[in-house]
Amino acid sequence: MAPPTGKRVKGVQIFRPFVYGTTAKPFDEKTNPKPPGVPDDHTHSWTVFVKGIDDVDITYWLRRVQFKLHESIPNHVRMIEGEKGKAFLLHETGWGEFEIAIKLYYVPESSEKPQTLYHHLRLHPYGRTDEEKETMRLNGGEVISWAYEEQIFNEPYEPFYEILTSGAMPPSNVPASGNKSAGSKPSSGGGKSKEKDNQVKMVRSEGGVLERSAMIPLTNRPGQPFSVETEQVEIKKLQEALVKVEQLLGKTKGEVAAKEKRLKELKENAGK
Repeated sequence: MAPPTGKRVKGVQIFRPFVYGTTAKPFDEKTNPKPPGVPDDHTHSWTVFVKGIDDVDITYWLRRVQFKLHESIPNHVRMIEGEKGKAFLLHETGWGEFEIAIKLYYVPESSEKPQTLYHHLRLHPYGRTDEEKETMRLNGGEVISWAYEEQIFNEPYEPFYEILTSGAMPPSNVPASGNKSAGSKPSSGGGKSKEKDNQVKMVRSEGGVLERSAMIPLTNRPGQPFSVETEQVEIKKLQEALVKVEQLLGKTKGEVAAKEKRLKELKENAGK
């Protein structure tokens, strides 16, 4: 962790969405042949990764990622350096499932300490219901276990704040000094020419996500399961579950009230 430079931007919290997880596929002579040199008992090829939402670049805030695999795997601690525009990927083969420790190292300008995530490698179809498991089996045998996460930077230092927000908003939206928000960037001074030189080009992904922003796609696409559409589906599920819980709660309260009434009647009859 590099020593901090500049002052913290007080009262500001910035988050950046990203995805991490594993994708596994059983070896098959036609669709996924086993490469030469792979041990006979290895049944699957798999990949563990950390990447930006909708595949946008995240190397402006994430410098490297360490993957700690099972100790039985040779060189089980692997460090992947960031390459602009590319995901942090690690490809392997094996036969068993285990927990992977994913350690995130941030860019020096952040002065942030590394953070660790944990993810269970899935090689076999899984799900809450048999239907979900069957859907995964029909997906060419490919087992996808991905998670959506949001990296939060609380009151970042000014140089890092500039990096996080440059390119995320049009220059016309830059507020005056002293009026800073999580979606804007502070005035850096130095005149218009310097501001123009430092301006990061605004780039959008295929799903319409603006790089160096907190945006997520509006709809799902193949290989991109996290979006506003996904969010709305999950919200609907939660709302439906809440209605069921309230119905069960009301039913239970009614049953309890009836039993208490009956108990009171029995006590009164017993006292006569």
